[in-house]
Amino acid sequence: MRQWTIDAFASAPFRGNPACVVEPFSAWPQASWMQTLAAENNQAETAFLLCTEDPVRFGLRWFTPALEVPLCGHATLASAHMLFAELGVKAAAITFDTLSGPLTVSREGEVYAMDFPASQVRHIETPPGLAAALGVEPEEVWAGQFLVAILKDEAAVRAVDPDLAALKAISSVATQGRGNVGVSAVAAGPSYQVVSRFFAPGSGIPEDPATGSLHCMLSPIFAEKLGRSRLAFHQAYPGRGGDLDCEQVGDRVILRGQAVTVIESRLRTEAP
Repeated sequence: MRQWTIDAFASAPFRGNPACVVEPFSAWPQASWMQTLAAENNQAETAFLLCTEDPVRFGLRWFTPALEVPLCGHATLASAHMLFAELGVKAAAITFDTLSGPLTVSREGEVYAMDFPASQVRHIETPPGLAAALGVEPEEVWAGQFLVAILKDEAAVRAVDPDLAALKAISSVATQGRGNVGVSAVAAGPSYQVVSRFFAPGSGIPEDPATGSLHCMLSPIFAEKLGRSRLAFHQAYPGRGGDLDCEQVGDRVILRGQAVTVIESRLRTEAP
C-alpha cells in the first residue's frame, strides 16, 4: 500500500502545508486504524480515499493526529494532486464525497481549483480573554465553525504568539466548536491582499501552515471589506507559508493553489 506526502498550496517543496495521502481503498478501513495511521504520520491531516464505480469520483475522509475532521482544504488539494499526478487520472475534474458534501477539484494548467462551501460567519463582540490569549487586541471578531480575529495590520498577524490552551477554551465556548482560532489582516505589500495564520489546538495542531477551511471564512469577510470577489491570500506560517487564490461565487468559494509531491512511501501494514 502506497502513501504520498504532498505539500499543498505550494509551488515548491517544503512550503505550504504537507498532507499524507493513502492509495485509494476498495472499502473503508476501520476508523480506529485510520486514526492510528494519522497519529503515526503526525501531519496536520492524513487523507483516505475510497474508490467508487465512477473512475473520477471518490470518497474522502480526513484525520488529524487527534480526530477526524469534517472539512480540510489542503488535504483535498493533495488528494487531487495524487490522483492526477501520481496515479494518472485522466479527467478535467474529480469529485470527492465527504462529510461536507460533494467537493469538486478541477485542473487549470498547473493550478488546482477546489469548489468549497463558503462558511456562514457572524460578527461578534470580542470574547473575554481573547486579546490576552492572542497578545494583541482584535479590531473585529467573527464566529463560525471557529473564531477569526481581524488585526490592525500584517505585522500584528506575524507577531502573534498565543496561549494555545486559552485560545482553545475561549473559542470552544464562543463557537461551541473544537476550539480553533484564525487571525488575519489586510496585507502590507503588493504580492497578496490578505495575510493570515491559523491556530488549531482543538484539532491537535498548534499552528497549521495553510488552511482551506479558514479561507472559506476569510473569503466572504474580505470580499465584502475590499469590494473584490477574488483575492490572493498568504498564510504566514513561520518558515513555510502557503498561498491561496480565493474567489467568492455566491455561497461557494473557489480555492486555487498548487501542490508538490515530496515523498512516496510504502506502508508495511495492512488495513483491517
